[in-house]
Amino acid sequence: MNKFTKYFYTICVYFFLYLPIAIVIVFSFNNAKHSLVWQGFTFKWYASLFNDSAMLRVAWHSLILGVLAATIATIIGTLAAVSLFRYRFFGKKILHGLIFILILTPEIVTAISLLLLYSFLKIPLGFWTLLLAHTALCVPFVAVTVYSRITTLDTDIFEAAMDLGATDFTIFRKIIIPLLLPAIASGWLLSFTLSLDDVIISYFVSGPSFDILPLKIYSMVRLGVKPEVNALCTLMLAFTLFAVITTYQSIFKKKPS
Repeated sequence: MNKFTKYFYTICVYFFLYLPIAIVIVFSFNNAKHSLVWQGFTFKWYASLFNDSAMLRVAWHSLILGVLAATIATIIGTLAAVSLFRYRFFGKKILHGLIFILILTPEIVTAISLLLLYSFLKIPLGFWTLLLAHTALCVPFVAVTVYSRITTLDTDIFEAAMDLGATDFTIFRKIIIPLLLPAIASGWLLSFTLSLDDVIISYFVSGPSFDILPLKIYSMVRLGVKPEVNALCTLMLAFTLFAVITTYQSIFKKKPS
């Protein structure tokens, strides 16, 4: 392909990916409730959204759930990746393969499996079932992200540290964690995003006592897309961009001391 074709192809791809997002953002400021015709600029849909206590409560539920699920999944996934890389144990290859199988497993299968498990254990559906489900969903993604980074490290660093008397915990705390920090942060952000927008698994394992944002939006758009939904999606996008930019500036572009 010549230079013009490459640029044209790239523009078409980005246009296809980001045009729907741009439409949502633009119409969140449209002064029309049901019309797709631009009728003026307004902030009233954002004001209406912030005056909706039920929506704010659901958004807070999703935020708490996402942070907790991402944090727990990051801890478990990081430990799993380090264990798979540094230690030999029975079933290591099987465990490594199971991680990829969990990523490739359709969410509907995971959702039904978890629902059957909760029913068998007689666990009432609610916050804890959602937290366990979202953590199980995110752990494989963190493990793969961290493992792909740790395999690029020079193992001589660990051997030199052990020659100097460092214990496994010291190596993990002072060498492995600092070197893996960008991958760990990426795994956390990916897990938070997966938890924040998951619908299929959440639909099966959520209870009436704890509603979350994806299910609330799904129930709202079934009756038609309202301007408040556009405003909410715009705010979620802004929050996601803020989290990504902040993490990138503080971790990925941090100069080594």
